[in-house]
Amino acid sequence: MADSYVVNVDAAVYRLRDGDPEYLLIERGAEEEHAGGTLGLPGGTMEAAPGDSDPIESTVRRELMEEVAVEVDGVRVVTSGVFELDTGEPCLNVVCLAEHATGDPYPATPDEVAAVGWYTLDRVADDEDVPGFTRGHVEAAEAKRSRID
Repeated sequence: MADSYVVNVDAAVYRLRDGDPEYLLIERGAEEEHAGGTLGLPGGTMEAAPGDSDPIESTVRRELMEEVAVEVDGVRVVTSGVFELDTGEPCLNVVCLAEHATGDPYPATPDEVAAVGWYTLDRVADDEDVPGFTRGHVEAAEAKRSRID
């Protein structure tokens, strides 16, 4: 069993278009250490200082501003799990749901994010370029969103 974990926080950011949800996915930069060149949710490693009253939410907000230049409302934890990074380190991954508030997303950090796009649930389900774990995270986020709305 590992003595320590990297903590990663991903954000399932949604908006409603004609009443239907769309989720923001990024194409990770090809040189990214983990899952480079793949589609996924924006997010990153938690960097919390002692005394931070909500390190998960602050990580979501920081990563979204750094990677895609958007702000969100209503950050909620959806699910979490542990996986192994390409480096062999264990990673605790926390997936959050958040509603898009402001900002037109774009690759604000091009070495980390190659492209961005809004994906309907059907597109997430049908697009062969969406990895299974990303699809599962969006499905879990949508299940939570549909219970809230």
